[in-house]
Amino acid sequence: MERRPGVPRLLREINDRAALELLLSSGPLTRGQIGDMTGLSKVTASQTLSRLEERGLVEVVGEQAGNRGPNAALYGVIPSSAYVAGLDVGPDSVTTAIADINGEIVAEVTVSPNGHDDPVALVHNAVVKACRSGKVALSRLKGIVIGTPGVVDPRSGDVRFSFDLPGWHEGSHQALARDLRRPVTIENDVNLAAIAERSEGAAKNVDDFVLLWVERGVGLAVVLGGRLHRGRSGTAGEIGYLPVPGVPLAGDVKALPGRLPSLAGGLQSLISAEAVADLAERQGFPGRAGAEAVRAAVEGGEAGSAFLDDLAHRLALGVASVCVVLDPSLVVLNGEVGRAGGAALTYRVEEAVARICPIRPEVVVSEVKVRPVLRGAILAALDQAREELFAS
Repeated sequence: MERRPGVPRLLREINDRAALELLLSSGPLTRGQIGDMTGLSKVTASQTLSRLEERGLVEVVGEQAGNRGPNAALYGVIPSSAYVAGLDVGPDSVTTAIADINGEIVAEVTVSPNGHDDPVALVHNAVVKACRSGKVALSRLKGIVIGTPGVVDPRSGDVRFSFDLPGWHEGSHQALARDLRRPVTIENDVNLAAIAERSEGAAKNVDDFVLLWVERGVGLAVVLGGRLHRGRSGTAGEIGYLPVPGVPLAGDVKALPGRLPSLAGGLQSLISAEAVADLAERQGFPGRAGAEAVRAAVEGGEAGSAFLDDLAHRLALGVASVCVVLDPSLVVLNGEVGRAGGAALTYRVEEAVARICPIRPEVVVSEVKVRPVLRGAILAALDQAREELFAS
């Protein structure tokens, strides 16, 4: 019989990975629970845990009382076995969070760009400050994910265009990796919000959904088959440019030397926070920012009904266009304006979409309440760090 000396080692690697994945997702667990949930025998489960202990990845974290005999040891992943950093970069602030391998936040720091637009200096200072706050050495970071507004080229990893971050350009991705001496991922901020939504929010375990972000800017994340759809150039979801009835087309969308592209026209001109504030002014809610006006309309009951109806119709123009192409299982509203409307707005959007297309989508508000972009960045970084641990 042919001998295959590589098979036992491969089986050990498979068993180690299975146990580590289980402890990260469901731990702490006893040896018996790990065996039952992975199908490993007690002996094999014990050997697997011993190897993971020797590698400094797991440890005994407590005991579980049993009906008979001695208490069983509970095993958990050592939190400090790896750390990650997630960043939410905007024009006015950069928020950085450091998390351990279990996803627990150990530090969160917000810094101001202070007029500096060099991405390398900006990110370096933000990450170093967060690491110091969490007492985590920069060398311990196994994943760094940066969320930015704008289009991220999926081939180069660079920000190809961001209206709010003109200093981010081709070559920034490699420059950041060289400066931090480790791999760095730049991702569109709305895509990261969708990652958080699918992991911990309203779209949990939903394979096909879209997330419409309505704030100062407008964006859309598309998740199909459980995976983000970015498109060939990373431009999938730039719904602000969508042509809609009664609104001029977006013009001069390409930047020229010394001049930013125009964001006038298209869906952006109807549903951005600025456009919502203008609508509120005409509907009896003057002097309020977009999200503030929406909250006031919801609290105002009948007095705010006409404003919410008009806003829902505007949102429906974008949602209907997406639904007749993708027919998603779920539409999630996020961003300050999207969250402010609550059920009063989502119901109206469903109704408005059903009036103009043959689909009535399920529309819900995001359930990721705090910093969804930052949380998505942490979750994406954790996926990278854990994969490195599994493969090591």
